[in-house]
Amino acid sequence: MKVLIGQIAHETNTFSSVPTTVREFQYWGWYEDHDVLEKHRNVRDYVGGMIVSAEELQIEVVPSFSSFAMPSGIITRETNYRLQQELLDRIRTKEFDAICIALHGAGVAENTDDFEGDILASVRELVGSQIPIVVTLDLHGNLTQKMVDNADVLLGVNYYPHVDCYERGKEAMEVTKDILTGKLKPSMYLKSLPLLIPTSTTNKAPAKTINELCWEKEKLENMVDCTFFHGFPYTDIPQLGVSVITVTNNDPQLAKEAAEEIAQNIWEIRDEFFPNLPSPKEGIKQALAIEGAPVVINETSDNPGGGTPGDGTHLLQALLEAKLTNTCFGFICDPEVVTIAHKAGVGATIEVLLGGKTDDLHGDPLPIKAYIKTLADGSFIQSSPMGRGSKVSYGKSVRLVVEGVDIIVCSKQSQVLDEQIFLLHGVDVKAYEIVALKSSQHFRAGFEPIAKEIISVDSPGLSSFELTNFNHTRLSSPVYPFYKELELKEKLDI
Repeated sequence: MKVLIGQIAHETNTFSSVPTTVREFQYWGWYEDHDVLEKHRNVRDYVGGMIVSAEELQIEVVPSFSSFAMPSGIITRETNYRLQQELLDRIRTKEFDAICIALHGAGVAENTDDFEGDILASVRELVGSQIPIVVTLDLHGNLTQKMVDNADVLLGVNYYPHVDCYERGKEAMEVTKDILTGKLKPSMYLKSLPLLIPTSTTNKAPAKTINELCWEKEKLENMVDCTFFHGFPYTDIPQLGVSVITVTNNDPQLAKEAAEEIAQNIWEIRDEFFPNLPSPKEGIKQALAIEGAPVVINETSDNPGGGTPGDGTHLLQALLEAKLTNTCFGFICDPEVVTIAHKAGVGATIEVLLGGKTDDLHGDPLPIKAYIKTLADGSFIQSSPMGRGSKVSYGKSVRLVVEGVDIIVCSKQSQVLDEQIFLLHGVDVKAYEIVALKSSQHFRAGFEPIAKEIISVDSPGLSSFELTNFNHTRLSSPVYPFYKELELKEKLDI
């Protein structure tokens, strides 16, 4: 039994002005053939799970192509073509009985609003209807019927932070074997809601509540999987938003009924997905009133994991204006400042404009006078439960000290997942009163175990929780929260 594995993943923020090219994919991960095994083995990601599960099930793995890019703007036409050809060319030349592939679900290219649907349609056209295609997806995918029609099974992660990518990869391989052996005849059903929600952690209600309802459904006979997909709201395409996908063993009626019931549950508590977050100044005030440390303040609105530039200054400016001490901030992306610091060397003092250089939405550049404490190459092994074991590089980096605030500056944008970028610069976050960082929810996997409390703050930015600030002009039908008067019964026909 041979199963071909691969990956093409991108979460596209169409409101970003930064296009996504082949260079961005090559920058973060571009692996071919045997390198796919070398780079993903012993890593807690989707493909890593596929590999270890195949070995446990005595399935021969056929590596093909694996690439991903950090969330950013629309994928160029040329990049879309290149990525598909890299995968399709290998499918044409290799022998296999099934395909197990990791996609995202929220990709958008210049020539398609349904990046993943197009990939799956191309693969299906190439291999025919008899080859099983099993796919893992991010829970922020904007799911389409085209994806469902061209795959046998779509499996999404349940958790946000995505600490279960590895487990979903393992499950995908197990499901693939069940299809090949005749144990499973999958029947899928997709139910989409007229609803957009901001990025919502599954560690707490309301997302946690919906997950628990899904897991109750999975206890039913013939129910294989029931997944709540949050969708990705920071993109302007005709069809996007919350959905539910169910997979049963040859029971299409059960799949339909379960998906519609979960969709109804989501709709009934929709307002709970919209928290009233404090501004950076308000969040700092709250943090100072808390006894114990560290208090983590996360800046949701400039989360590079959602396609933002990572050089926003709203939170950092508020920290500096508050004249805080024993505070660290990690990290802001500014390759220009990093280059200046590396030329000046440790112990030097520099006067620079920090951040705010990509656009005028995420704050102005900050004029600072900073002491250079440490320099580093930005490379480390990820320790967060999400992707543990991955080799990560944020490029050359520097630790700057501005009065009472230690600021980590890196050359590549990314959200902070764990404390490793701090430790690389000698910063023990547990010794600080306030730890500030850029991320919406993924940081929780690494920081909840050590934080006294977490305060999320919001401000203008491409991943702000204030969805009504985004100008969605291409929606094919009204969605909540833009149209508060929507009736679910009419939309879902239940």
